[in-house]
Amino acid sequence: MVFFLGFLIALAIGVTGVGAGTLTAPLLILALGLSPEVAVGTALLFGFLVKVPAGLVYLWRGQVSARALGLLLLGGLPGVLLGSLLLVRLKEARDMVLFLVGLTVALSAGLSLYRTFRGLQVSQEKPHLLPLGGFGIGLEVGFSSAGAGALGTLLLLHATRLPPQRVVGTDILFGLALALLGGGVHLYFGQVEPSLLLLLSVGGVLGAALGALLATRVPTKPLRLALYLWLLFIGVQLVYRGVAHG
Repeated sequence: MVFFLGFLIALAIGVTGVGAGTLTAPLLILALGLSPEVAVGTALLFGFLVKVPAGLVYLWRGQVSARALGLLLLGGLPGVLLGSLLLVRLKEARDMVLFLVGLTVALSAGLSLYRTFRGLQVSQEKPHLLPLGGFGIGLEVGFSSAGAGALGTLLLLHATRLPPQRVVGTDILFGLALALLGGGVHLYFGQVEPSLLLLLSVGGVLGAALGALLATRVPTKPLRLALYLWLLFIGVQLVYRGVAHG
């Protein structure tokens, strides 16, 4: 079950580009019954492992903006550290955590749908927004594991005039750094399930490889839209659970 889950998540990432954190934590909570804090910690490290190959490819192709990445990390690294520590302190308030994770997933899916239907044009660069926006994204990723892909891309599209390939490459490297630091904090506090992570990652490697092959052969836009709608539903389900149990 866990192996198959890792395979499906990584397959979806490979075909659609949807972030690992947004998919993994909700599924670990809903399908496997993990506590929110363990699901978030495990999802962060899983996302790091399955996205490393893609990050290396973008680096090798020179499709990463060092300046934009540096500005994002200036705010993002303190943000993810604070968000991870916040989840450590709030793990007893699990209904509230469930509610906030669900809200984050639903908002990320909604923003992704908005980005898909509306082309964003930048007339003037706003690099000063990157550290502040990066801090907010880092805070959210540390607390919920979700949002780095959708929110990071939106921020880069709004604040820079980078071409699409460099936006994606820069955002992937930004997400990798956040996942590594946030996942490390959760691991330190025992909020990662190592055996589960191993099985997820083995399935994820195979799923990512197949997804990369399928990405050039299937129409990704309809699949991406369907996945965003499904994530919106999953987010609402988590919000409802948090409210109902509270």
